[in-house]
Amino acid sequence: MLLVVLVLLLPSVSDACGDPPRFETMRLRGAPKPRYGPGERVQYDCRLGFKPIIPLRPRSAVCEDDNTWSALEEACTRKSCPNLGDPVNGQVYFVNGSVLFGSQAHFVCNQGFYLIGARILYCEISENNVNWNDDSPICEKILCSTPGNIKNGRFTVYKDEYQYNEIVIYMCDPSNGPDEYSLVGESTLICVDYDRWSSDPPECKVVKCDYPVVEHGMILSGFRRKFYYKAQVVFKCNQGFYLHGSSTIVCNANSVWEPKLPTCTKVPVAVPTEPSTTHASGPRPNTTTVPSSTGLHPATTATSSHTAYVSPTVDLEPEYFEDFGIILVINNLAL
Repeated sequence: MLLVVLVLLLPSVSDACGDPPRFETMRLRGAPKPRYGPGERVQYDCRLGFKPIIPLRPRSAVCEDDNTWSALEEACTRKSCPNLGDPVNGQVYFVNGSVLFGSQAHFVCNQGFYLIGARILYCEISENNVNWNDDSPICEKILCSTPGNIKNGRFTVYKDEYQYNEIVIYMCDPSNGPDEYSLVGESTLICVDYDRWSSDPPECKVVKCDYPVVEHGMILSGFRRKFYYKAQVVFKCNQGFYLHGSSTIVCNANSVWEPKLPTCTKVPVAVPTEPSTTHASGPRPNTTTVPSSTGLHPATTATSSHTAYVSPTVDLEPEYFEDFGIILVINNLAL
């Protein structure tokens, strides 16, 4: 009986307010209680990084008789970090256009200058206030040190340091042997960033490919006694032979022909022709005729019951075939 009386004397849960409201800019002063009765008041303080709004607004709420909290609005606003000026020979940009708590400041340098320090600063909490997390960077003039010397070569002009966008040009020395030196790499280097050139220095060395010989073929262009770096040769096959591979080769930096030398054989490269079509004058067979003067293969005429052969390494324009009054069909496309 006594227990029932005590329970009846206890205040009802329905006679209490719930948890105090939460705010982005304010926090509850002191530890929260498990329950608040009507008439009880809670106080709020500005969170770190925030300050009271001027004119001042209320920062307390009361538990009303209807067990709800009195209306309360945000009463604090973000603090501001110190203003940042543009660095000499550079600019600063604020991501959200302000210096308020949580903002970012991005620094860039003018062309020809490089940044020393943090590129991005953050407005953060500093003790009981806010401040930028680092010192402002500075913009220094871009200079490059002397580029590397190379064997069998030199560059102009030699200096202890070079300005931004200044260039040096490498060249090879005359060779004392039977073969000249070739410059492999970039001959012109540009100062593009702090102590950084646009590329590594080149090499000066003898690059010489063997005389290219293709059996049953001949050099169409690129004749010379010696074939040095980047020498280019174009081949054609003798009458009655077909070209396999690339007709054009180049001497690379390792004294090797690239791509490898082609071959000329009696075996052609087959290209199936398109089925014949019907015209007003009746069926006309697909016809491919390539004169022997091209060096591709002997003059042949292929009808729809045969296979037309065309070298895949030589580009022939439609007008070329029109001069001979013929139609060429390759890869199912009529020219």
